[in-house]
Amino acid sequence: MISLIGIGSKREHMTLKAADRIKEADVIIAYKPYLTHIEDLIEGKEVYRRGMGDEMDRVELAIEKEKEGKKVAIISSGDPGIYGMANVYFQIIDKYSNLEFEVIPGVTAATYSASALGAPLHDLAIISLSDLLTPLEEIQRKIKHAAIADLVIAFYNPKSKTRTKPFEAACDILVENRNPETPVGIVTTKGTETITHICKLKELKDQDINMSTTIIVGNSLTYVKKGKMITPRGYKMDAKLPELTEQFYDRFFKGDIQIGPNTDCEYFPCHGEQENCTFCYCPFYPCADGSTGGNWIEDKNVWNCKECNWIHKDAVVDEVLDYVKENIKSMEDFDTKKKDLLKLRRATIYKTRDLDYGRNYDLGDDEE
Repeated sequence: MISLIGIGSKREHMTLKAADRIKEADVIIAYKPYLTHIEDLIEGKEVYRRGMGDEMDRVELAIEKEKEGKKVAIISSGDPGIYGMANVYFQIIDKYSNLEFEVIPGVTAATYSASALGAPLHDLAIISLSDLLTPLEEIQRKIKHAAIADLVIAFYNPKSKTRTKPFEAACDILVENRNPETPVGIVTTKGTETITHICKLKELKDQDINMSTTIIVGNSLTYVKKGKMITPRGYKMDAKLPELTEQFYDRFFKGDIQIGPNTDCEYFPCHGEQENCTFCYCPFYPCADGSTGGNWIEDKNVWNCKECNWIHKDAVVDEVLDYVKENIKSMEDFDTKKKDLLKLRRATIYKTRDLDYGRNYDLGDDEE
């Protein structure tokens, strides 16, 4: 049996199954640094410590030992199927017959880094910036399409002392295709220490980045609060709408709609100059999504829209107005059709992602 095992980045993140398979193995094969936090598990075993660049030799050695009837563990950091030894193994598997094998997953750098940053992952792409075996043009193509698709992007192997071009190209492509204010999480491992930092996309090129760094680039919805990155999935929040909201939409349903700025209002302007007052009361309330600037009032169970001016932008109203007029005919519809409204909101955020709409970038004290 050959076990391709991912041991994560730290001992405490290794799965129970991974630990069991290592204990059961007769032979351990690994890149030298990967064994530092499992030395107690490999004591007394036949251990082969190899250097970087001899991945094929490691697999061939494992197969040779398996043919001798031994249980073999090939060790990867992170997950063996994500830039790990599983890919190497399956590249040559059809050279041999009657091999018994299994893949043991592990915590990969993207999920480990995400846990240190908060909750930045949603639909995502994981891209390696190493061009040792991958053409730079291929890396650039993947980055561009991931950026246009508005995927959260995790970058592995971003930069070394001698290899900076892919990283610089990535920064340029992202700034061209994504809001430069987008939050970016940077997680660097130094021994047992994990250092986290959050910056804006336009600042990424100037950050301290190395081969031990994982970078997570947010999407159109990603925001930062209390020093943590959040990419909301968009859950429905139930809440009773304020009385003034009901009064406003009673008039709205009857066709009494104020399009554009309402300069006669005693509170005008309350969200900045040249605001659009069509939706004086937001049809998405409460969205519970801080990507446009709203926030919970602590310990009050009240969603506060004071810092959100997104719904008062002309481009946003143009996308939303017809749907609300055609589909929302009563106050009950705000509840029964809330999920559709939230999907409309997400679609509109993407379409208007280059607008400045008061997003919350309270970076806070983000080092650990």
